Amino acid sequence: MSINVDYPDFPPLPEQAAIAGSMRKADARVFHFATTFPMDGFGTPGWTERTDAMIDAAVAKGAVAVKVWKNIGMVAKDPEGKRVFLDDPRFDGVMAHLEKRGIPLIAHQAEPKNCWLPLEQMTTENDRSYFREHPEYYMFLHPEEPSYEALMAARDRFVARHPKLAFDGAHMASLEWSVDELAKFFDAHPKAVVDLAARLSNLQVQSNADVAKVRAFFVKYQDRILYGTDLTDSPPDPAARAQNPPATDDFPGEADAVWRADWRYLATPLSQRVEAIQADAVGLNLPKSVIDKIYWKNARKFFNIKG
Repeated sequence: MSINVDYPDFPPLPEQAAIAGSMRKADARVFHFATTFPMDGFGTPGWTERTDAMIDAAVAKGAVAVKVWKNIGMVAKDPEGKRVFLDDPRFDGVMAHLEKRGIPLIAHQAEPKNCWLPLEQMTTENDRSYFREHPEYYMFLHPEEPSYEALMAARDRFVARHPKLAFDGAHMASLEWSVDELAKFFDAHPKAVVDLAARLSNLQVQSNADVAKVRAFFVKYQDRILYGTDLTDSPPDPAARAQNPPATDDFPGEADAVWRADWRYLATPLSQRVEAIQADAVGLNLPKSVIDKIYWKNARKFFNIKG
């Protein structure tokens, strides 16, 4: 499933929609996509109606979900110049529309907790190197911006206020640093799920400390976890100082390497070198019944994919 997103480094939303539409036409059995909506005009008259119509048009073309990005909470402002958070009541009309139509929401809120920590306290080398090189995105250096805790609290208030909404907390709901905290999130919000996209290294830090604990977490919450990656089929841009996720000239090769490494960690007991944590990581060796749910059964159920 491809996810369209209101991200300035990606193509404009109409272009993303056109690409997704053409790929779905090419193979509707295999290819699925999530739509999104822009924050332009948020808080102005008619924004809810326009956004609902945009979502409906995308669903008519095959979209199975809607994605909201971290710009909500970290970038977007209303016409009065105030920061917009996900629990803003002005989203309620759109969320009620999603609930009524049974359309799931994928919500990327905040960043990895490492983004708010000193470099020496970060748990993964990829986060450490990225934020060292891109201080403008490194929230530890910007205390005037919303805190990690504030963003998580806004997300939790949102989920609690919309208990009927099918909610996927993208990137392990930004609770990638602690399976204990993620378990609390699951217990507090019984309908919510999370995906693993781009956060396995954070799990591997924890499983290296206590592999039985992380394995038990997966087994207990096996119906609530969706496999995903942050892979992006986008050519490198020599003019861009930062491309996140990094672009590649060999997407098939990158995808193959990532999928094989992820599978080795989740499905086998074998160790492998993980540069992001500068250590070997032992595999979780999850049962096949759990693997099948994480890799495809949970996603088909959550996104209402038939056939």
